[in-house]
Amino acid sequence: MKRTRLEASTCPVARSLDIIGDWWSLLIVRDALRGVTRFGEFQKSLGIAKNMLTTRLKLLVDEGILQMQPASDGSAWQEYGLTEKGRALQTVLVALSQWGNHYLYASDELSTVLVDTQSRRPLKTLKLMAEDGRTLRPEEVTPRLPGTDKA
Repeated sequence: MKRTRLEASTCPVARSLDIIGDWWSLLIVRDALRGVTRFGEFQKSLGIAKNMLTTRLKLLVDEGILQMQPASDGSAWQEYGLTEKGRALQTVLVALSQWGNHYLYASDELSTVLVDTQSRRPLKTLKLMAEDGRTLRPEEVTPRLPGTDKA
């Protein structure tokens, strides 16, 4: 079955999932945020087949999330580095991590917690915020359809 592309959708969630909607892509970005840069490092960290990793890395480069760059050690190898667009996905990964810690682990179960490198304290839980600073509940957020002022 051929996958349907969502690149023409008016929904930004659909367009985003078209690029980063499979778990391998987000795990590659997660590892890149942790400093992984080489093909072999990604493969070892993720346990992903070479052909799948090649496909995902190519998509992430083609979409401007990763870029190829000369190896930092001066060797002839190429490395993968996050672009600004790729680094912006950190907020998405923080939200997923916080949601997972809250809903998917028992209170006595160990899990990774994201911390501020300076204070070494856990990050404040992300919240939906209105432009004026109010915290919003899910029912207070609605999409505005293209070309209208209506939800």
